[in-house]
Amino acid sequence: MGTYVLLYNGGSQPATEEEGKAVMDAWMAWFGGLGDIVVDPGNPFGPSATVNPDGSVSDAGVSGQTGYTVIRADDLAAAVEVAKGCPHLAAIGSVEVYETFDIM
Repeated sequence: MGTYVLLYNGGSQPATEEEGKAVMDAWMAWFGGLGDIVVDPGNPFGPSATVNPDGSVSDAGVSGQTGYTVIRADDLAAAVEVAKGCPHLAAIGSVEVYETFDIM
């Protein structure tokens, strides 16, 4: 079993408090359904900066990533299947799935 990072890109914000509650309920239901494969439920990302090779810093990251979750799965295909159920997709966002490797 491997460890995978789900990176959330883009997506829209809820327009009302009711929509916000519905979105949060969808996320909690999704996490609840995943059970113990969730290593770290993650968080949304806030303000960001990009450090360039020359040491200069630009406001805001260039990737458009908006949050993350860490899960365990048998392989990349299984992690992708988990990502297909992510509530972020309903917000017109996308999910990138990356396998991580232990180096120590």
